[in-house]
Amino acid sequence: MAIKFAGEFEAKKKPEEIYDFLTDPNKFASLLPDFQGLTVQDATHFTVRVNVGISYIKGTADVKMELTEAQRPQRAQYKGQGSMAGGNVALVAGFDLSGSETGTKVAWQGEAQIFGSLASVAGGLLEPLGKKQVQKLIDALQAALA
Repeated sequence: MAIKFAGEFEAKKKPEEIYDFLTDPNKFASLLPDFQGLTVQDATHFTVRVNVGISYIKGTADVKMELTEAQRPQRAQYKGQGSMAGGNVALVAGFDLSGSETGTKVAWQGEAQIFGSLASVAGGLLEPLGKKQVQKLIDALQAALA
């Protein structure tokens, strides 16, 4: 099952400041909904642990992330793969930054592919739940970048 997401928001900080925040997992990872922990391997690789689940399939997921595009200060994109109770997840998330009169326009987009029994058990609930979690992350990013 695929969940696509996109949107944009304005932040009062300069593009360079936002780029530096978005490319430092020590700064932004804790904003992830249901965040449990972080292990940084190097400047472009880290593993984030989050709580996941729905119904009787619940647990934690270790998602290995890689910063695959790093064009300071215009674009940062991540790709990740992980396993969780009842399945696997693959995701791509990108942020495009452009200067504005009041700071920076942040456009974000991505897709998560969820495989396994979690996807079949959750059925139609998975997409709205996923979008709700993404919105929580974006709201936390907006607050952190205000």
